[in-house]
Amino acid sequence: MTRDSFESDLGALRADVCAMGEDVTDRLDRAVTAYERRDPAMGRAVAEADDEINERYLELERDCVDLIALQQPVASDLRFIAASFKILTDLERIADLASNLGAYAHEMESETIPNVPIADIADMALAQLDGAMTAYEERDAERCRTVAAADTDLDQRCEAATDDLVRSLVDQTPDEGDLEPLMADTQRFLLTVRDLERVGDHAVNIAARTLYMVESSDELIY
Repeated sequence: MTRDSFESDLGALRADVCAMGEDVTDRLDRAVTAYERRDPAMGRAVAEADDEINERYLELERDCVDLIALQQPVASDLRFIAASFKILTDLERIADLASNLGAYAHEMESETIPNVPIADIADMALAQLDGAMTAYEERDAERCRTVAAADTDLDQRCEAATDDLVRSLVDQTPDEGDLEPLMADTQRFLLTVRDLERVGDHAVNIAARTLYMVESSDELIY
C-alpha cells in the first residue's frame, strides 16, 4: 500500500469515528428527551436500536486491527489508530448508557417522583461528549484538558440532584398504593443520574486518548 493510500485509510477511520460519535450523541439526546417527556415509545425506540451501534463498533474495530496488522504503523500513526480503537470502545459504552436511559423512560410508572429536573445534568454530559469528539476531530489538546476539568462540575451536579431528590421524598407522604411505583421510579431516576455521570467519565476517557494521540501525553489517563 502506498503512503497516499494509507493516509486515505487513516482519514476514513477518523471520519467513521466522528460519524459514530455524532450518532451516539444523537441517541443520548433522544433518550434524555424521552425520559424528560415520559415518552415510552421514544424510549423504547432508543433502547431497541443498540444493535446498530454494536455492529458498527465491531466493523470499525476490525478496521483498526487491520491497519495495525497489515500496515505496521509507527509513531504518530500508531498512536492515532490505538487512540481511535479505545475511543470506539467508549462510544459503544455511551450508546449502552443511552439504551439504558431509553429503557428507564419506557418503564416509568407515572409522574410519581418529585419534579427534580435532569436537563442541566444531561446538557453538561452532552457538552462534555461533544467537546471530547471535537477535540478528537480537530486534534485539539487544550480542549481535551477542558473536557477533563469539566467533569468535576458534572460530578457535583449529579450529587446535588440526588440530594434534592432525597429531600423531596422526605417531605412526601404517599398513599400505600403509590409507594411501590414511587420507589421503582425513584430507582430509575437515580440510575439515570448515575448513567449521565458515567457519560462524563467516558467523555474524559475520549479526551485522554486524544491527548495521548496528539501530544503522546498520558496526563489524563487514569
